[in-house]
Amino acid sequence: MGYPFPSQAWLSALEKALNEDARYAEIARHWEADMLFVIEADDPGSGDKPAILYLDLWHGKCRRSAILEGEPLPQVKLKLTAPRKQFLRVVSGELDPMQAMLTRRLRVDGAMPMLLKNVPVVLDFVRCARSVGVSE
Repeated sequence: MGYPFPSQAWLSALEKALNEDARYAEIARHWEADMLFVIEADDPGSGDKPAILYLDLWHGKCRRSAILEGEPLPQVKLKLTAPRKQFLRVVSGELDPMQAMLTRRLRVDGAMPMLLKNVPVVLDFVRCARSVGVSE
């Protein structure tokens, strides 16, 4: 079972997965960062607006998640931008998240050194995202 990606249902399921996962809570216990996922259309000429997902991650918990529409974007520590298909490759396990960032398949704006110092947190966050599942 999965959820459409991106959607409020998928984001809510991810928030729940993060907040209920003891392993993530332990690994991310020192993590303090909010972030945006800017999910672009696979076809740049489609005219579709990007979906923007916000996550406030604090000491192994997700304090807030939201899909942002038509509002000024908050200042965040991290912003990851990519076409939907690249996010799906990471969430499905086809593409390693660190490789995706280092090769700019996922473009990182913000604290890249923080990500590199916290690879276990990144990998466990993605493990939780993979547990949510995606449906088409």
